[in-house]
Amino acid sequence: MEMGILGLPQSGKSTLFEIMTGVKSGQSHGETVVRGQASVPDERFDKLVEIYKPAKVSPAKVPFSDVHAVGEHPWEAIRQNLSGADAILHVVDGFSLPDVSLTLDAYRKLEDELVLSDLLIIEKKLERLAKMSNKKAISPQETAQNDLLPRLKDCLEAGKPIRAAGLTPAEVLTLRSFSFWTIKPELVVINVAEDHLSFADSFAKAAHLAEPVIGICCKIEAELTGLDAADQKEFLASMGIAEPAFGRIIRGAFSLLGRMSFFTVGEDEVKAWVIPVGTKAPKAAGAIHNDFERGFIKAEIMSYDDFTAHGGSASQVKAAGRLRLEGKEYIVQDGDIINFRFNV
Repeated sequence: MEMGILGLPQSGKSTLFEIMTGVKSGQSHGETVVRGQASVPDERFDKLVEIYKPAKVSPAKVPFSDVHAVGEHPWEAIRQNLSGADAILHVVDGFSLPDVSLTLDAYRKLEDELVLSDLLIIEKKLERLAKMSNKKAISPQETAQNDLLPRLKDCLEAGKPIRAAGLTPAEVLTLRSFSFWTIKPELVVINVAEDHLSFADSFAKAAHLAEPVIGICCKIEAELTGLDAADQKEFLASMGIAEPAFGRIIRGAFSLLGRMSFFTVGEDEVKAWVIPVGTKAPKAAGAIHNDFERGFIKAEIMSYDDFTAHGGSASQVKAAGRLRLEGKEYIVQDGDIINFRFNV
């Protein structure tokens, strides 16, 4: 699981990376790619920490990667270092380009590069296919891929990303051997000026994008990172902001990657375990330890809502009959508090 950050030069992408991860991308001693992890803001997790007061806290995290695409071949650096990213965070300059049409142009400039890159991949593949004399040598997987390519080519030639082609999950899986950029989910972040915080909303209305759009003023939020929690709250209130935008961006990235959290709790540690949405109980147990999955018996589960509704007491949840025992087919829900029973 990885979120790659893309943006034109001076868009603020490295500043945003530093705000979210705490890693100073600009002090990477010439490294082409810098990686860091951002904690996912979660009020449920904070409440569990408040109740248990554990010796150790482990929130859910999202890995981000920032590429310094400089030199004669910047696109090659991006291709080499971010082709394996599962999703893209596209940062757009909305502070020095306070005109919606100009910001749209900046957004589309990078999007067009991604579309063109994918189109070249498909054209080269179709050219090789046309030169093959022995069609029987093509595997069923390649046949399925080749049946999709003309459709994807039409989509890209219309200036649309592959994710707009209406692919089924099975078709996306069929294309996994291709390093397509525009098949990846994308989150668009507009870096706005401090005196024009609503500009991202104007951009979203004008752009009519299928992709989610979030606005942030990196200048303001960089100042926030140097303040303690109380001063942050006061600063945000003075600006009329409910919460830091970088928190919404991190949560948006977490969701875009198709991930969710379940919790394990105790005085030793409160931890948010990251799993794909739709994960069954044994596989979720395996996120803790392989032995938990291998010897899975049952999962003792209480929902976060039940836990808080009964005074933050597991014993009260059990007394109310709300503690559940679930088996191997149970699909873990976001916010479940789980204790796994296993035997190896």
